[in-house]
Amino acid sequence: MRVVARGGSLSHRLCHRSRDRRRIYRDITRARRRRSDPMYLFVHLLASFIASGAFGILFNAPKRTLLQCGLSGMVGWMVYILLESQMGGVFATVAATFLVGALSQLFARIYKKPVIIFSVAGIIPLVPGGLAYDAMRRFVENQYDLAVELAAKAFLLSGSIAIGLVLSEVLGQLLIRRVPRRRLRRRADK
Repeated sequence: MRVVARGGSLSHRLCHRSRDRRRIYRDITRARRRRSDPMYLFVHLLASFIASGAFGILFNAPKRTLLQCGLSGMVGWMVYILLESQMGGVFATVAATFLVGALSQLFARIYKKPVIIFSVAGIIPLVPGGLAYDAMRRFVENQYDLAVELAAKAFLLSGSIAIGLVLSEVLGQLLIRRVPRRRLRRRADK
């Protein structure tokens, strides 16, 4: 009697993993080809606008700010899509999140609302929820090598979201502190 490990034989599992990797690579190359299509970009921008606005509703953002919440998410996702194919996912996420944070601070100053209303709704399209789900699914299916790879990528993308928000906040605070000093100096000189 032959004893087979849980999940099939080793050759079966290795074949299954290589098939999964080929499928992932094929999907990535197809996605890169589609990104040049204007309809592809339009659908993604519309979906990210709706998703950000819907999360604004979910987080009880004021009705007057829902348009700006959707706009910040849409701009962040547009930057991510345009930069991801050339510079990689982590840098594209940092750049997109930085822009979302800067835009959120601008909206907060214009509409006199807290920054967090715009920034939380704006980063929703950038959150790697699908990757985290796939990583957990691979863990459950005993495909540990692929699971660790996906989990590490999700962790890096989550960290890059935090870095982008912190950078935009720090630079925003530096600019805010310098602008009033210049104005005060001009008034004192007169």
